[in-house]
Amino acid sequence: MEIFNFFPLRHHHMLQVSYALLIISCIPFAISDINDKHIVEDSREIIPFQKFGFLEDGHTLISIKDISWKSKAHKAQLNLNSMGFYIFKMSFLGPILKEAIRNKHSCVLSSKYVQVLSTFEKLTTNSSAYNVSTTVDEPDEYILSFVNCKADLFEVSMNVHTEMYNLKHGEKEFLSAGKTNLPILYFLLFLIYTSFFVIWVFTCIKQRPITEKIHTIMGALLLFKMLSMISAFEYYMYVRKTGTPHGWDIAFYVFGLFKSVLLFTVIVLIGTGWCFLKPHLQVREKKVLMVVMPLQVVENIAYVILREKGLTTKEWSFLCFTWKRTLLLVDVVCCCAIFFPIIWSMINLREASKTDGKAARNLEKLKLFKQFYMVLVGYLYFTRVAVPEINYRLNYRYEWVGNATEECVSLAFYVFIFYNFKPIERNPYLVIDEEEEKAAGQFLEDGTLI
Repeated sequence: MEIFNFFPLRHHHMLQVSYALLIISCIPFAISDINDKHIVEDSREIIPFQKFGFLEDGHTLISIKDISWKSKAHKAQLNLNSMGFYIFKMSFLGPILKEAIRNKHSCVLSSKYVQVLSTFEKLTTNSSAYNVSTTVDEPDEYILSFVNCKADLFEVSMNVHTEMYNLKHGEKEFLSAGKTNLPILYFLLFLIYTSFFVIWVFTCIKQRPITEKIHTIMGALLLFKMLSMISAFEYYMYVRKTGTPHGWDIAFYVFGLFKSVLLFTVIVLIGTGWCFLKPHLQVREKKVLMVVMPLQVVENIAYVILREKGLTTKEWSFLCFTWKRTLLLVDVVCCCAIFFPIIWSMINLREASKTDGKAARNLEKLKLFKQFYMVLVGYLYFTRVAVPEINYRLNYRYEWVGNATEECVSLAFYVFIFYNFKPIERNPYLVIDEEEEKAAGQFLEDGTLI
């Protein structure tokens, strides 16, 4: 049986498996666990709907209406048992794919690794709708899918309403088991960033004579980070209780966009030394900003498309391959681009220290920029490499731990930036003795900081 027939992979079994795993890896983007999907003349063999982590009292509800199919071959005979909905454990994905490769003509509905929820055999005469409700007996992470084992002969059209939830104290929880702690996590982060923002505003007011434009932009970054945290809290809270975000997803995406753009902008501006080392940006530094800011907009658009576009759409294979690659490429370009201003500033400080006779003062600044460079490398590596690896290895019940880890690292990065580049009065008449000046100059000549 051909599990995913978006591309002609019939004769390349390892490519089939790899492609199927890639498609499944995109499933976590579906957050809302009440879904309404309209499928029109779809000839895919497998249509994945969503992934969900069930606890001891898990339930699945499927409502199908306006079911119809169109034959692609003259006088083709349809077996209604060859079309239906099923769920299977994520851990069984490998065995299911191996079964399909060994027996290309088998139907996944006959596999021992799946739990069949319903087939079109339940359709009665002159009926094009039915409902099915199922209790999940074994707690685990499951995938809900539809299969058309006669996809080479028939195209299917239908409207599908699905609900997946756990019962806790008699109430429905529509968030997957590993995400139930996300509302409280984001609410705590909202309180932390609100306090952070208030302290920053107070500091800027207190140091108003030496507060620069960069400090105002940093304050705006904290504001949008705070708003994105409260939006995330409301988003996951509504999904947890009702299964849909009630519009909070829009606020979540908008504030997230501004937060991402401002974060990279602040990093670039600090890296250039704007307002700290010089009052104006050079042409090459402006070009970096002109590249990074639009790319951040593109990256956030790609993120929203991947998160919101359901797996049931025919274009999902295209979206998964193109937008996910776009997301990765744009992120890599942005991460590389923001290092250039920091390196330029470090080189300029090093060269200036050799000519202006202020090696010790420039050495102090150089050390700070070196620390900023190293912390930035660690932050980007951890959030782009370590966090996905942690998420991959976590049990489905502790999926929230990955989010908490990433946010804690982000908070530490924010604290470092705002503490080290806060508006403080620096003494321009710092007295340096000859031995300190000589040691600083020698340190710079050795090039150990670059």
